[in-house]
Amino acid sequence: MRYIGRIYDNRRSDSLATWMRRRRFALFRSLIENLPTPVRILDVGGVQAFWELMDFADRPGFEITLLNLVAEPVFHANLCSLAGDGRDMACFSDREFDVVFSNSVIEHVGNFEDQRRMAAEVRRVGRRYFVQTPNRAFPLEPHFLFPWFQFLPRPLQVTMVQHFNMGWYKCQPDPIAARRLVDQHRLLSIHELRALFPEAVLIRERVLGLTKSFIVYGGWDMRPDVDGVVDKSAT
Repeated sequence: MRYIGRIYDNRRSDSLATWMRRRRFALFRSLIENLPTPVRILDVGGVQAFWELMDFADRPGFEITLLNLVAEPVFHANLCSLAGDGRDMACFSDREFDVVFSNSVIEHVGNFEDQRRMAAEVRRVGRRYFVQTPNRAFPLEPHFLFPWFQFLPRPLQVTMVQHFNMGWYKCQPDPIAARRLVDQHRLLSIHELRALFPEAVLIRERVLGLTKSFIVYGGWDMRPDVDGVVDKSAT
């Protein structure tokens, strides 16, 4: 697990996951840096620690609202934290935010209908959006850290979670807790992601030639230079 952590642990500054997040955020910054300030950003599922790690907390001209199931205390003037659900953001009006940002969240909101609801809300409340999610077809499932775990039958997934420590999770002997944990993870395929964000530019984030995750963004008139592979058929 120590070596896996060097790859997947986004809490570590020296991990591959953090390196990919920084590269991803550089793309995001290139998209927002020319927007007229103040720029209102909604981070769906976001936490203060992410913006601190990206050196964006207390950045003048950017007002960032964190929306999560539980609000957290924040200690930066440009951050505020609210409790809410990305599938139903009725507390916000249409196009209330200049940008909606979401990093590795849409795969955790439930089934495909729940994911469709979140995508629709992201597109409704933001003039622009930037969403990242892992690729379902990548060989190593990024949460349970077991090869092809996402394609195993659900009963087998639940049994494995009940009896073994899986990735970032301790074993869950209680069958209800095990099923709940399994059901909190639904990775998206490229075709499903295109269906959720049909107008988006889609970028494949690659590791060793394989697509580890996707970025979709929309609402900008121009695309920046990117260090990745742009799926032009998605535009």
